[in-house]
Amino acid sequence: MSIFVPETPGLLLAANSTIPTMLKQILAKLPRKSSKANQNCSDGSNATADLSNNGSFTNTCNVISTRLNVVKKMSSSIFPTSNGDMIQPHIAFKDVQNSEKPRLLISKLNLCSVTYDFNDQDKDDVEKDQKRQVLVEILDFLASDSIKLTEPAMSAICKTCGDNLFREFPPKYSNSPRGETEDDDPWFDPAWTHLQLVYEILLRFVSLSSLDPKIAKQYIDHPFLLRLLNLFDSEDPRELDCLKSVLHRIYGKFMVHRPFIRMAVSNVMYRFVFETEKHNGIAELLEIFGSVISGFALPLKKEHKMFLSRVAERAHFLWNNEHIHHLIMCNRQVIMPIVFSSLQHNSKNHWNRTVLNLAQNVMKMFNEADEKLVLSCQGKLEEDKSATTMVAERRRLTWEHLETAAANASVLEKTTTATSMCVVSC
Repeated sequence: MSIFVPETPGLLLAANSTIPTMLKQILAKLPRKSSKANQNCSDGSNATADLSNNGSFTNTCNVISTRLNVVKKMSSSIFPTSNGDMIQPHIAFKDVQNSEKPRLLISKLNLCSVTYDFNDQDKDDVEKDQKRQVLVEILDFLASDSIKLTEPAMSAICKTCGDNLFREFPPKYSNSPRGETEDDDPWFDPAWTHLQLVYEILLRFVSLSSLDPKIAKQYIDHPFLLRLLNLFDSEDPRELDCLKSVLHRIYGKFMVHRPFIRMAVSNVMYRFVFETEKHNGIAELLEIFGSVISGFALPLKKEHKMFLSRVAERAHFLWNNEHIHHLIMCNRQVIMPIVFSSLQHNSKNHWNRTVLNLAQNVMKMFNEADEKLVLSCQGKLEEDKSATTMVAERRRLTWEHLETAAANASVLEKTTTATSMCVVSC
C-alpha cells in the first residue's frame, strides 16, 4: 500500500519511505552550525550572522516538527502502533499481521454496531452495503475454528450483536398467536439482510471450540439471555429459527446458565398461559424444552422433577419414547391410578388442542394395554368425584346453617335490646 505525503520545500518523500528514513532525509537538509573558527571570531558582523542563523534554525525546526507530526498521524492510521490505536475497519484481514487481527476485528465490530433504518430502502444505501460486506468478513473470519478470541473481542461481539438484535418490535396487528390462524400473512423484518448475518456471527461465536465458557459467561450473562428470550416474540419465522438454534447452542455450551435458562423460559410460558395468551415463539421454546428433557440423566435431580411437573405438552411426548413406554406398561398397576385423573381431565378439557390430542392418544394406549385397569381407575375416579361432591355439599349446608344461626342471633339481639329500652322508658 502506498502512502502519499504532502511535498515539503526542497524535499519529496517517497511513497514507501519509513519514518526513520524520512527523518534522516529531513535532518540532512537542516542548516549546519558554523565552524569553531568562525565561532571564535570577534567580529560583530559574524555575531549578528550567528544570531540570524540561530533564529532561522529554530523556525526550521518548528516547521519540520509540525509536518513530521502530520506524517506520523497519517502513518499511524494505516500502520497502527501497539499503544491501542484503532485500525481502519475497511482493511482486509489478510492485509494485517496475525497479532493485529484481534484489533482489526474489534474495529470492524464497532463499525457494525451502527444500525440503519430499513423502512426507507433508499436511505443510507452505501453505508448499509458497506456494513453488510464487513459483517460477511467477520463471519468468514470466525469460520476458522482455530482462532482464539481475546476478551475485548468477546465483549465487542456481544455488544455488536446486542446493538443489532435487541430492539422493539412493531405493534401486533393480529390478536391471535402465530399458528392459530392460517389467513394471517407472516411479517418479515426489512432489516433481515443485516440481522441474518448478525445471528450467524452470534451462532458461530458460541460454537467455537476454543471459546472458554468461564470467560465468555461475563459477556453472555443473565441480562443478555433475558433480552435474547424477548426476541422469541418476533413475528418473523426466519428470526425464530435462528433464535432457536442460538439458544439451544448456548444451553449446551454454558452449563452454568442452564438452570437460569429453564427458569426464564418457564416464566415466558407462565406469562403466556396466565396473562397475555399471545406469544409468537411458544412452539420454538417447547421444541427446545423437548431437547432439554431428552438430555436429563437418571436419576432425575429435584429441579428436573419440578421442571417436568410444569411443561404439559412435552411431558405427553414422553409416552412416545419406547423405553419410557415399556417401563410405564410394566408398572401400570402403580402408575395408572396416579396419572389417570390428570389424563382424563386433559383429554376432555385442556385449552390447548395439541395437549388434548396427546392426552387422548395416551388414554387410547392405556385402553389397548389394559382395559380392565382403565375401567377400574374410571370407577375409582367417579367415586372420588362423588365423595368430593358430597363433602362440598355438606360443607355448603354447614355454612348455610351457620349463616342462618348467625342471622337469627342478630335478630334476637336486636329484639332484646328494643324490649329493654322500652321497659326502661316505661
